[in-house]
Amino acid sequence: MKYIKFLLLGILFGMVMAKAEIISWYRIFEMFNFDAFHMYGVIGSAVILGIIGVQLLKKTKAKSLYGEALHLNPKTMGVYRYLLGGILFGLGWALVGACPGPMFVLLGYGYVPILVVLLGAVMGTFLYGLLRSKLPH
Repeated sequence: MKYIKFLLLGILFGMVMAKAEIISWYRIFEMFNFDAFHMYGVIGSAVILGIIGVQLLKKTKAKSLYGEALHLNPKTMGVYRYLLGGILFGLGWALVGACPGPMFVLLGYGYVPILVVLLGAVMGTFLYGLLRSKLPH
């Protein structure tokens, strides 16, 4: 019962994604063909809001819902690490026509073939868990 707020927030986020047409394969196709600004505007807005949000968290020394201090650990910016990750993520996104976030929204909309993608995502996550100790981090 204590997780109901997260479920409700997820449902609200899914509704916003659907209404903003972020789940539309056509919008993603437009983005990868550089035919429309729609998805770039959504992604750019999310990046800007994320930067502002993180800076606010740092400046206000915000705490979690349970009163714990939030720790934002710095990460090393390995160029090849992010380049390879970005290429793999982009290829998957282009091949599937959906980024990981909207996969559940698409399932909720009744797009049954997304189950194959969800199965692949779960298998990939499981495989990462098995190989994590052997991968460079």
